[in-house]
Amino acid sequence: MSTHAKRERLLLADLLESAGPEAPTLCEGWTTRDLAAHLVVRERRADAAGGILIKPLAARSERVRNEFAARPYDELLQLIRTGPPRVSPFSLKQIDEAANTVEFFIHAEDVRRARPDWAPRPLDGVFADTLWKRLETAGRIMGRRSPAGLVLRRPNGQTVVAHKGAPVVTVTGEPGELLLYASGRQRVARVEEEGEPEAVAKVRQAKLGLG
Repeated sequence: MSTHAKRERLLLADLLESAGPEAPTLCEGWTTRDLAAHLVVRERRADAAGGILIKPLAARSERVRNEFAARPYDELLQLIRTGPPRVSPFSLKQIDEAANTVEFFIHAEDVRRARPDWAPRPLDGVFADTLWKRLETAGRIMGRRSPAGLVLRRPNGQTVVAHKGAPVVTVTGEPGELLLYASGRQRVARVEEEGEPEAVAKVRQAKLGLG
């Protein structure tokens, strides 16, 4: 049975292929080639992937990513499609599903929404609920740098308190849009923001996310 992570992996690879190696992305300073190299390093070079989250290791991670970025683009796409080697923790279905479903969804939107003619991708209810569960477990970490209280709310009324504080900004939208907002992609997320105008403006500019 196909998992969400496998589906998102293939969708992302297809987007990267159709965009070509030099297309812009929402990842600041990165082209599609840079993003593809990042994905490969994350899964295949555990010795360098730590720099993605740990600043003292960032220089080594960036050096290895640049080495992969120099490879043929088709090779990078094939490595993404085939997935990690068996020795990688990401080869385990449970870890793949937990770690890659959201990663691939967000990066697919990084490619899709960097285009001038992008449109929101409709998500089925099961997948939307999966993304919402991620927000329920990681929302506080993603919103920890918010300069105001931050509440994420689905249209059905379910809420996640991403950051406690006052004044409070309430952001309403579908789970995928809220996840993009909480991951630092506020400017492209299709949401409604409520709160004091100054607080809303500050949250919209904040560096939210796991990084």
